[in-house]
Amino acid sequence: MIISLIALLAAAQAAPATPPAPPLPSDPIAGDWRLIPDDELLVMTLAGNRTVVIRLAPHSAPEHVANVRRLAQAKWWDGQSVYRVQEGWVAQWGDPNDDEPGKPSLRKPMPGDVVKVPAAEYDIATFAPAQRLSRADAYSTASGITADGWPVATDGKASWVTHCYGTVGVARDSSPDTGSGSELFTPIGQAARRLDRNYTIVGRIIEGMQYLSALTRSDAPLGVYATAPERTPIVSARLASDIPAAERPHFEYRATDNARFTAMIDLRLHPKGLVALGGIDVCDVPLAARRVAAK
Repeated sequence: MIISLIALLAAAQAAPATPPAPPLPSDPIAGDWRLIPDDELLVMTLAGNRTVVIRLAPHSAPEHVANVRRLAQAKWWDGQSVYRVQEGWVAQWGDPNDDEPGKPSLRKPMPGDVVKVPAAEYDIATFAPAQRLSRADAYSTASGITADGWPVATDGKASWVTHCYGTVGVARDSSPDTGSGSELFTPIGQAARRLDRNYTIVGRIIEGMQYLSALTRSDAPLGVYATAPERTPIVSARLASDIPAAERPHFEYRATDNARFTAMIDLRLHPKGLVALGGIDVCDVPLAARRVAAK
């Protein structure tokens, strides 16, 4: 019996290992991954040691992103909260207090260098995606993905970044207010394309989205929690560039200006074993990012 077991073990050890599956035409290669600059990463820590990482979009919303950076460097979000979670719509965070006429303000003062009403940044300069989708949609005449991984659309006159699941927008009051960037939100149930060109997009969540999308929904109007204990406290929000080097996270995004990303979109257009409808929404295109070791 012992001899048989030894023989079986020897045979198992001698058996050749199963070779890895060959790469698919849609699989990224090492050169498709590009490093995200540290000052384009906002690291938000929620109560319970839950980390949400936001990739900022300074190229499409420079003034609002500048405000976000100033707020992070002033530690303005520390002690604030996720105070709104509306089913099928958005999670929103910042200062839950509203000003009431004739009463002292309970809102946390913002740093003096924050521009309270930046220029409107609902549009981008040009529509120049590296990957253009084959069909128009209900919200645009054309859409696609930029080389650096942002979903964009156009109506032939204006162009903009689209509100997809996980994008981070700037909450605001009625126009002409554009929002300072202190109150932010993300769609948690689906894309929110009807917000396109109405709210500024300052980033996209690339890690920890589950910590916002899984929060308890509020039945109160607009999903704003009725009581303070329902809110999720924000422990801190820091630019990665302001975190000590030994603790700083690093991320890469998947570039789209290559044949492998084209092949991935083609698989979405023509899924094997499923009925192909011949088109996809720009928010259906997966935009990958990954955490990497320091280089």
